[in-house]
Amino acid sequence: MEKYENLGLVGEGSYGMVLKCKHKESGQIVAIKKFLESEDDKMVKKIALREVKMLKQLRHDHLVNLLEVFRRKKRLYLVFEFVDHTVLDELEKCPNGLDENTVRKILFQVLKGIEFCHLHSIIHRDIKPENILVSRNGIVKLCDFGFARTLAQPGETYTDYVATRWYRAPELLVGDTKYGRAVDLWAIGCLVAEMLTGEPLFPGDSDIDQLYHIVKCFGNLPTRHREVFLRNPLFVGMRLPEVRETTPLEKTFKRVSNIALDIMKQCLKLDPDDRPQCSELVKREFFQKDGFAQKFAQDLKTKLHRANQDNPLIKSTNKPDSATNEKDSTDSLKKKIKKKVDSKDGSKDSKEKLQV
Repeated sequence: MEKYENLGLVGEGSYGMVLKCKHKESGQIVAIKKFLESEDDKMVKKIALREVKMLKQLRHDHLVNLLEVFRRKKRLYLVFEFVDHTVLDELEKCPNGLDENTVRKILFQVLKGIEFCHLHSIIHRDIKPENILVSRNGIVKLCDFGFARTLAQPGETYTDYVATRWYRAPELLVGDTKYGRAVDLWAIGCLVAEMLTGEPLFPGDSDIDQLYHIVKCFGNLPTRHREVFLRNPLFVGMRLPEVRETTPLEKTFKRVSNIALDIMKQCLKLDPDDRPQCSELVKREFFQKDGFAQKFAQDLKTKLHRANQDNPLIKSTNKPDSATNEKDSTDSLKKKIKKKVDSKDGSKDSKEKLQV
């Protein structure tokens, strides 16, 4: 921490705290995530090292930049670029929701960031308003990759907790261990609804209540999900919520435009196989109307170039997969071989800087 001046606390969570600091040499403002004593808590250590591993692999304009990692007295410190506020902060200022054009700008960038993750076989698993950073000039960055992981291989299953309940897809709620990229699309659908109204779409107070909110809107779950629920020992003695009548999104969101509603419906399909990819969503009318996607992409490119030039710490990091690099097409990204990252990086207690 000798290189940084502590400017104050940004926030606290169950795994540590985030500090606003100034890099003494360059004067650049950074955010430093200070974990709890990670050597003594296996879960904290797992989440911290997973976040380091993921962000080492992923370099993109709409993912937060990890600048440095170091350890002091059994605590792991992650140094990130500082971004002013989150979508949650914006919603607190606008309790009735954001205007559709603002939502469109935020969502366009979220989809670009998640598309990049998915192309590299990584799912975020915790998309929500507080994990979406927004700079003063409107650049959006996804953060908090502590629950992210690579897609399971055939025959492999996921075992650990994922996603804040309100943004969990139905397959997660029933306990399905074979899921994929589609869980992020469901969370994005919930995010869109919340940005447009200021209220969470499905604010369940338990997994069963969460499922009730979902089936009340979309109807009963697919057969596969019902079977998984019935086999899940966590739900022994419980009944899966079922409804005879639904309250569709159109009735709930009477003031939302049809093209915005279309985005929500695409993301919130009960069957994960029916949810589109991020690249398909940005082609829908919500983004194509009035030439928005093309114009905004150009505007973003200029803003990103200026922001990266103004930040010497980011400028010094290698960003081969920057979204502003026109050579990085979808096809070429799919063909790139992911770098193998040693998950044991930084496992020894040391004062030496861990290379990022």
